[in-house]
Amino acid sequence: MAHVINSTADRSYKKFKLTYKALHRRLNFFQHSAIKKRLRDTLCRSVYLLKSLLLALLFLTYHSDYASSGQKENISRGQYLFNAAGCAGCHTDVKNKGRLLAGGRALDTPFGRYFGPNITPDKTYGIGRWGKKDFIRALRKGVSPEGSHYFPVFPYTSFTKMTDRDILDLRAYIFSLEPIAKPNIPHQINFPFMFRKLIHIWKFLFFDEGTLKLKSGETDDWNRGAYLTEALLHCGECHTPRNFLGAANRSKTMAGTSEGPNGDSVPNITPDLKTGIGNWSQKEVVDVLKIGILPDGDFVGGAMTEVTDNTANLTDSDLHAIAKYLSSLPAIKNKVTVK
Repeated sequence: MAHVINSTADRSYKKFKLTYKALHRRLNFFQHSAIKKRLRDTLCRSVYLLKSLLLALLFLTYHSDYASSGQKENISRGQYLFNAAGCAGCHTDVKNKGRLLAGGRALDTPFGRYFGPNITPDKTYGIGRWGKKDFIRALRKGVSPEGSHYFPVFPYTSFTKMTDRDILDLRAYIFSLEPIAKPNIPHQINFPFMFRKLIHIWKFLFFDEGTLKLKSGETDDWNRGAYLTEALLHCGECHTPRNFLGAANRSKTMAGTSEGPNGDSVPNITPDLKTGIGNWSQKEVVDVLKIGILPDGDFVGGAMTEVTDNTANLTDSDLHAIAKYLSSLPAIKNKVTVK
């Protein structure tokens, strides 16, 4: 489309130059005419109008090319963020051959069974009507466009730490995908946790809203690793044990739990030598994230296979940043019982 506009602009510009010269010759012809002044003013206004229209066309052509290039860059960045965050995992019912991001995947918790919603750009059943502010508010505040609170099974408690740019680039990628008209499956939540108004109280007690702040005195790699681990990859959502109200136990951040998603065990990934990954080198951490191989030669299993399918798409510098950050965490002794 941009090439067509450029070609049209070039032809218009050539015609403009010929017209401009013809008009000036006409002005010279009427140089000694009695109506010289009135005609000259009329022709000058016509030349000015034509020139203004041409400049506007050229500006719109340039702006269109620039916007198209910028949009492609946003979508490309958004795809990288999408893979890192593992969005497809919760919003695609792979087990039942569901379509990408069309929802339906079940997640069992102590509070009931939740189903991932449709987040395709479909305007009826997905998020196709969400504006940029709606998308930011959902990830930053855990609030829907209608003003209702999302259940914290949606990890906005981590996504709130993302930057606005990353959130909007993630939106750009999701909105570039195919819209799928598939209704959402209602959650099956135990009493009294189905009442969304209770989430307001839960947020007051346990939710800290806001972008992750860089830590002064630490390297760029460390801060990048912190951002990826705490916000984008939301590692703590699975690797941190929770209290009886489903809030993360911050005194045991990343220390693992035997009551993870779907009741599965999730390992301790703090640098504790006996119960964590304190004996792992940073390269071994990178190997796990890149190809899913453990230091003992075995491969990860369960939900972690989905994680490594996503983290395999990360750059080496980002993988090393994550490994560096994890190795710097406080070592917490917490032996997780494997089921």
